[in-house]
Amino acid sequence: MFADVLENTGVITITPAAGQKVRDLLISKNVPDYGLRVFISGGGCSGMQYGMALEAEARPYDNVLEGTGFRVFVDPTSMMYLENAVIDFEDNIMGGGFKIENPNAAASCGCGTSFKPKNGEATAAGAGCGCGSGGCG
Repeated sequence: MFADVLENTGVITITPAAGQKVRDLLISKNVPDYGLRVFISGGGCSGMQYGMALEAEARPYDNVLEGTGFRVFVDPTSMMYLENAVIDFEDNIMGGGFKIENPNAAASCGCGTSFKPKNGEATAAGAGCGCGSGGCG
């Protein structure tokens, strides 16, 4: 069994399913030394959106979180929005993927990739959810 909570910060929780998926991706892409970048960017149907990518190394000022068999890179701004978040992976017939449960979100879009932060920094243009009409993605 591997650690559910990333060491060094205790800020972000990675579930066993998500940790296994990250390790599987690193192996299948033949990049076992890469890490998973988790970030927040403006946009999405609720004002801010989650993003993930595989990267070779951390950038200056990144928080580097150590999992069992993988690393997670989070820039300082994104870390403010991801504090105490849980990253999970669901694989189901309706379409699986990484899911983020974020206690810092005042509202989330139905697609789960977009959110409005509790501090209200999202723009008014991103207030509605357009997932049902193809607005997410």
